[in-house]
Amino acid sequence: MTITIESIEPAPVDELAEQVMVPMRDGARLATDLYLPDHGRPGPVVLVRLPYDKCGRYTFMPALAPLLLDRGYAFVVQDVRGKFRSEGETMPYVHEVADGYDTIEWITGQAWSNGVIGMFGDSYYGWTQWAAVASGHPALRAIVPRMSGTELASIRLATRWDSGISPLYGAAYFAHHWVDQRVHEFDVDWSVRPLATVFDEHFRQIGHRSAGFDRLVAQESELVPFPIGHPFSRQEVPALHSVGWFDNIAPYSMDDYMTLQSRGWTLQYLTADSTDHENYALADLPIRPENDHDTNDDALQRLLPRYLGPALEFFDAFLKGGSSSAIPRVRWHQGHGDWHTADVWPPPGSRPLRMYLDGATRSLRDAAGGTLTPGAPAAVGHARWIHDPSDLVPSTVENPFAFLLELPGEVAVQERGDVATFTSEPFDHGLGVAGPVEARLCVGSTALSSHVFLKLCDVAPDGASHMIVRGQSFVAHPDVERPLSVSMGHTGYRVRAGHRLRLHVASSDFPLYVPDPGDGQNPWHFITGQSAGQALRTGGSHPSYISLHVLRQST
Repeated sequence: MTITIESIEPAPVDELAEQVMVPMRDGARLATDLYLPDHGRPGPVVLVRLPYDKCGRYTFMPALAPLLLDRGYAFVVQDVRGKFRSEGETMPYVHEVADGYDTIEWITGQAWSNGVIGMFGDSYYGWTQWAAVASGHPALRAIVPRMSGTELASIRLATRWDSGISPLYGAAYFAHHWVDQRVHEFDVDWSVRPLATVFDEHFRQIGHRSAGFDRLVAQESELVPFPIGHPFSRQEVPALHSVGWFDNIAPYSMDDYMTLQSRGWTLQYLTADSTDHENYALADLPIRPENDHDTNDDALQRLLPRYLGPALEFFDAFLKGGSSSAIPRVRWHQGHGDWHTADVWPPPGSRPLRMYLDGATRSLRDAAGGTLTPGAPAAVGHARWIHDPSDLVPSTVENPFAFLLELPGEVAVQERGDVATFTSEPFDHGLGVAGPVEARLCVGSTALSSHVFLKLCDVAPDGASHMIVRGQSFVAHPDVERPLSVSMGHTGYRVRAGHRLRLHVASSDFPLYVPDPGDGQNPWHFITGQSAGQALRTGGSHPSYISLHVLRQST
């Protein structure tokens, strides 16, 4: 069988850059572009270490360079080990602590560097910043990890099937980006069983296997992404945590920020926008060719100030010795609303609001289902459905990293007989949500384990339903008498007047997530699986509910 594969080679080096090969401690050389200011004096440096081609259109590093140069920064962009023009093993995460240290050490020895370095970037190149923090190099003075998190490696490589839910988009990430030096674009047939073989033909045609994917499936040893200690055990480095409310990685970004706040780190800042992982914004919908920054150069230029502006302000304060007093501790955008600032998150003036699940027997009839109500129901109810591994609940979005580009409707899935839904009454004056979202549910199963997938949706007056936040959890020995807490991340969002909220409960979400075979098998190796009866209890002494933080002016 022949599969169409587009293999992406390195783009030409930008005319403003000089490429050098920077040696690492083991002799591997990493391709590094230098963008240097015209003044010729030693100065602060902004470093980016990424696996997606330092010269490519996708990461638009050449478009960022003039903005950084105009601000007086030298800009250094590097292909990480084993990617594009860099030498060494193509294996994610495992080399970044040492390579980050060695790169920073090399920069400090250059005539154009004053030994003060900041780092910037999204996703994996947000994670390389945390790896550099873990390295302990004293020249690193500030970081701006965007759409990222210290637990990225654990999410993609170390989540065992019998203790957590693995994202299949993480497996696909390895198959597309971590086979060899190139990126490989291709369609995936997710009907292939067992799932462990889903990329075999792709790897055969490319001529290499993905070591990251094989390690994920084998799960033979725990990955140690920070071999000399977690970054949070190091001396505090000022960090601007940049989050997109619709980013599938947002929960891990927010976990970092909230953890460091709880530990009393004082130089942690938060900026949160109504964007997804690929920087599409809710305010720009619908995305058309003329406002798609991925393909339209004018749209990209319009994006750059919003994308880089907070980082420039942050670097000016912490790399140039400017004042940090004018930088808000928290700057957040309310979806369908405006920008706000605060000293803490959740913002002052927010209050917890519980909405209880009721009408369990109606929850599987149609998209509206049962009810979400402010009052706890006294009567006990049960929703019951079958989890069938041969008829999984389909994922509504194809590419979760570009969620807002697709903005899928949820109604067709919510009408299924194996998806329980609970819908509120319309909010007459709207509802401002600002803070963490958490559900506490009483779920049971005839199987030894179960997956629980939740979505909180905004339901428009015309019935259209779109996801605001989501959460999922692996449940060992599910029991309706034992409540389960599921974190659904954080958001800043305005439910507009006349709109309703809907909670969606399912046992699968495929192919975004590895399914539960229902019979204790390793999901990477199962062929058919076994159907299992699922139950959700409402009311009684342990009522099921969802907890929001809402602004006090909301009614």
